[in-house]
Amino acid sequence: MVHSWRDSIPLSDEQTLVRDSIREICQEFDAEYWRKRDDAEDYPHEFVETLSDHGWLGILIPEEYGGAGMTTSEVAVMMEEIAANGGGFSAAQAVHGGIYNSTPLVTYADEDLKSELLPKVADGEVAIQSFGLTEPNAGSDSTSIETSAERDGDEYVINGQKIWISRVDATDYLVLMARTTPRENVDKRTAGISMFLVDIDDAYDQGALEIQQIPKTASGFVHSYEMWFSDLRLPADRLIGEEGRGFYQVLDGLNEERLAIAAECVGLAEAALERGIEYANEREVFGSAIGSNQSIQHPLAEAYTETLAAKHLLYGAAETIETASQKETGAMANAAKYRAAEAAFAAADAAVQTHGGFGVAREYDVERYFREARLTRIVPITQQLVLNYISENVLGLPRSY
Repeated sequence: MVHSWRDSIPLSDEQTLVRDSIREICQEFDAEYWRKRDDAEDYPHEFVETLSDHGWLGILIPEEYGGAGMTTSEVAVMMEEIAANGGGFSAAQAVHGGIYNSTPLVTYADEDLKSELLPKVADGEVAIQSFGLTEPNAGSDSTSIETSAERDGDEYVINGQKIWISRVDATDYLVLMARTTPRENVDKRTAGISMFLVDIDDAYDQGALEIQQIPKTASGFVHSYEMWFSDLRLPADRLIGEEGRGFYQVLDGLNEERLAIAAECVGLAEAALERGIEYANEREVFGSAIGSNQSIQHPLAEAYTETLAAKHLLYGAAETIETASQKETGAMANAAKYRAAEAAFAAADAAVQTHGGFGVAREYDVERYFREARLTRIVPITQQLVLNYISENVLGLPRSY
């Protein structure tokens, strides 16, 4: 059941179409489906394929390449619905990369590469689910990556290591960030980084790629990996955009993707609240529903206010992102991510507390939501770094790092 409070924000006709379509698809995958995926740490292939068959992985691909040609506003609706309808943050993350990793190709790839790949992504024939940036010695400081790409004739030779790269087992291609100029040889630390498209099967065939899955306690069915590249040879035409400008190309779509993350957090909060409300109305102790007690009501009500505030901030930002300045959108996108992650945590915590001892029982799902909610305060950027950004870029305070 979808509670009326979930649909309290007015949507455009196109957003409403997205909401209703995604909601209908999600009804095919009940709580038991997601529970089994989480228990077995089994990637939800059936769910992703269903979305792909309906063209939703091409939501941001222009119509001329077979995509839907929609915007961040519609993606926000899509990702919120996926999370809110029981799949949680992990379900949204299962397709997040497949949507956003094609956008650098749309903006920066040459026409041959666009024409070759984008129609295949739009119709679900191939997937670009993975983005290779993070390294053991370069987490939040992306300019410190050490993976190198050296030009050798009409090829680049890739060497290095990546970590926390998701969905490598569910992708055909990886968007890879590597240094084409060593950091010590550039004037600005943000220069000298380039973006490449790696064919995963070709990398294996060359014997140039090894991967190892990272065991984890949250978002277990969206697998994360360490990756090692050893003399991987890429054709020069697999460079996306301009050599040495890759870092700026990443920044170009950062705010839009951050809003998608915020939407996933809002959806997670809504899923947790719905479970908490349902249990509070059904569970009886001492002759009455536990929801009649203020100690149960108030945490759920407070989490609702946080979720509603985050949702308004999210959709307000998504509505203006096409016309606002980069500084304005950066502030709103970061603020939306921060508030949405806090709302998700508050809602999941309240839902677990409402369930009492059953809050840690897998059959009620709220323990999974709680694990995921804790993760949202870390990825794709920590709450502290968001506050750093706002302090410096909005409030005009000195740089603290």
